[in-house]
Amino acid sequence: MLLSCDGSSGKTSPSSIKTDSVKKEEEQKVEPVPEPLIIKYKLDSIVSTAHRDSIFGFFSEKEERNILLLNRIEKNRIKAGTRLVIPDTLFEDFLKYSPFPQEMPYLDSIPKTLLIAQRIQAFALYEKGRLIHWGPVSSGKQSTPTPNGLNYANFKSKRKVSTVDPDWIMPYYFNFMNFYGVGVHQYLLPGYPASHACVRLDMEDAKFIFDWAVPWKLDSRGRYLIKNGTPFMVFGEYNFNAQVPWLDLANNPDANKLNEGELGTIKKYVEDYMADEKNFEKKEITKEENLLGA
Repeated sequence: MLLSCDGSSGKTSPSSIKTDSVKKEEEQKVEPVPEPLIIKYKLDSIVSTAHRDSIFGFFSEKEERNILLLNRIEKNRIKAGTRLVIPDTLFEDFLKYSPFPQEMPYLDSIPKTLLIAQRIQAFALYEKGRLIHWGPVSSGKQSTPTPNGLNYANFKSKRKVSTVDPDWIMPYYFNFMNFYGVGVHQYLLPGYPASHACVRLDMEDAKFIFDWAVPWKLDSRGRYLIKNGTPFMVFGEYNFNAQVPWLDLANNPDANKLNEGELGTIKKYVEDYMADEKNFEKKEITKEENLLGA
């Protein structure tokens, strides 16, 4: 009988055969790469309110809401002649329709970031570079545009009266430009930029941001800024001479995705954020450390 070098029989045991076969199966098993989600869109032109109601009668309440959000419009604003973009695949998870990337690595060092993309009239919320929420906006109209720039969440109020017109009530108001009185808040969405520089939101989105964003931190007397709030990054240019951009999805499903110029602007805002010491907690010096330093 032939023996192996360690004194055992050269015959392979059944248990080792079984182990080897399992290893080979594991090596050969390759996880399939999921296909990227491609959603196509079609246009519907509304001819009457009855036509509108018949179209929405096919959808669940959640599906109807998502279609309205995609079109940045309230249902009662849809009249004869309104064109709507409707996805060929209906999901209850609105994140699946996002024009914003699921991950933004250059935001991963920032705890929370709010983006407002004026070209596509949409906002996005990121936590350490990961998209958690997005939705429609109505930013400033052509004569009173919303200023672009890196701003920060300042103060908030569940019910604020407009300084432009006392009849305008702004629920879930969150200011991000203190000296200009510009903030985000709930107000009816008409399907285009229509505000006086503020950024209008759907009610559920306004509530979400109101609870989610972190306001500024002031000194005990409320006079000096100690730490900035959540960054609000406003960028992009809306084309008032073209059709609303979400209708372009019917010809190109990627039409509303952020372009290179917009991504470059966000990166610049991140650089400015990192350079501002008011975005980082200062270590409080104890009495003992102060004495040692002296």
